[in-house]
Amino acid sequence: MRILLTGGTGLIGQALCQHWQRQGHELWVWSRDPRKVQRLCSGAHSVQRLEELSAAPPFDAVVNLAGAPIADRPWTAARRDLLWRSRVELTRQLVDWIGQQPTAPRVLLSASAIGWYGDQGDTPLTEASPPGGTDFGSTLCMAWEQEAERASAHGVRVACLRIAPVLAAQGGMLARLLPPFKLGLGGRLGSGQQWMPWIHLDDLVALFDHLLQRDDAQGAFNACAPEVVRNSDFTRTLGKVLRRPTLLPAPAWALRLVLGDMSVLLLGGQHLQPQRTQASGFDWRYPHLEPALTALLR
Repeated sequence: MRILLTGGTGLIGQALCQHWQRQGHELWVWSRDPRKVQRLCSGAHSVQRLEELSAAPPFDAVVNLAGAPIADRPWTAARRDLLWRSRVELTRQLVDWIGQQPTAPRVLLSASAIGWYGDQGDTPLTEASPPGGTDFGSTLCMAWEQEAERASAHGVRVACLRIAPVLAAQGGMLARLLPPFKLGLGGRLGSGQQWMPWIHLDDLVALFDHLLQRDDAQGAFNACAPEVVRNSDFTRTLGKVLRRPTLLPAPAWALRLVLGDMSVLLLGGQHLQPQRTQASGFDWRYPHLEPALTALLR
């Protein structure tokens, strides 16, 4: 296949590039920094502007992963604007380009996030559940998916992956947690009772590939493991795998004081099940948390 990726130099994009190159696919990465593409996605072609592809053969698939990191810094007005532009407006530009092609790609796989659901406490959630719709993260994800869905008007199969925090050895949430936990300074966040969906990077890559291959897979898919745990369970399991105590909780008031509205990412939760993902026939390599952490950390 000829595959065009946005966000190809990020954690997920790099893993997908490696996976699909091993399978023999031809990869193109839309990026402002071609040298970064050469360094992080070796073997992929780079393009700085979509207009450069006007004379290229048609693509079979587009994979949209672009977006500034959402948890790197507090959501100031300037940061919210960047997060919106890098997701919603970029996806709008991408779909507009798709609509201008003489031969549209067969499929668009577009990233979203479990933040789509907002903080819904202990309410069991599936892909059929309503969005949260009140906090910035939920509003952002809803607009992001709506822009991607416009590609269906051009005859493109659209699948949106609502991605949970990704467990990986080289980046993502786990890389941020490891330094204090390795020193025995880790602990639950707030009450620790908030649900905390997660997914191993290997399973996320496999899910993208699975949805790429299935011609009947469209709509929303929860990209999370079947075993959803509370934050206190995640903390305890991480400490067990690292053989470290987890006795120093981070108070909710302190997180709200430091992070403001962004604290919902840590103190909110989703009791989430990947119902449509399971129904599609996807098979997890790491459905349970402890083996997933052990594979990454030992």
